[in-house]
Amino acid sequence: MPDTANAPAWRSGFRRLVTFCLSGIVSAFAHASEERMTLSISSTAFADHGEIPGRYTCQGMNVSPPLAWAGIPAKARSLVLIVDDPDAPDPAAPQRTWVHWLLYNLPVGSDGLPEAVHSLPAATLEGSNDWQRTGYGGPCPPIGRHRYFHKLYALDLVLPDLNRPTKAQLEHAMRGHILAEAQLVGTYQKTP
Repeated sequence: MPDTANAPAWRSGFRRLVTFCLSGIVSAFAHASEERMTLSISSTAFADHGEIPGRYTCQGMNVSPPLAWAGIPAKARSLVLIVDDPDAPDPAAPQRTWVHWLLYNLPVGSDGLPEAVHSLPAATLEGSNDWQRTGYGGPCPPIGRHRYFHKLYALDLVLPDLNRPTKAQLEHAMRGHILAEAQLVGTYQKTP
């Protein structure tokens, strides 16, 4: 026959144990979903895999498109933006990736860049593009329709001043520090 005198104490202890276990599971799921928050990058100027308007190219104003991002991981300390074209010079026979824009140490509190950005967020540093200068250089494909990758990385540190790094130097400095990444791809072909 069960001991009914100790049943309330036993049930109370069991309830506490179940509550403790459930709160741990809920906390773990909440933490995991926060860590899985998806980093994203977008533009109001063009859709992912859509055509980049001429305004942002060498045939137009050659100004940077508006970019927005969200879903920055809680542990991120800085962001990196790399814009490049893997289809140079000819998408039918690509020979190299052409770098159009390098920004690093973008603050995690930022949510994007406006069109034709002239004043970068505080502490943001620039790398050298393949025109051997800093700043944005718009699409200017010599032949065919090219893809332009706008890649955003969330890092677990703020990088030191790399003194206008190339893409390879910047990627080397980022190695082992990427918490999340996202990309937006636009396309462009010169008009006659």
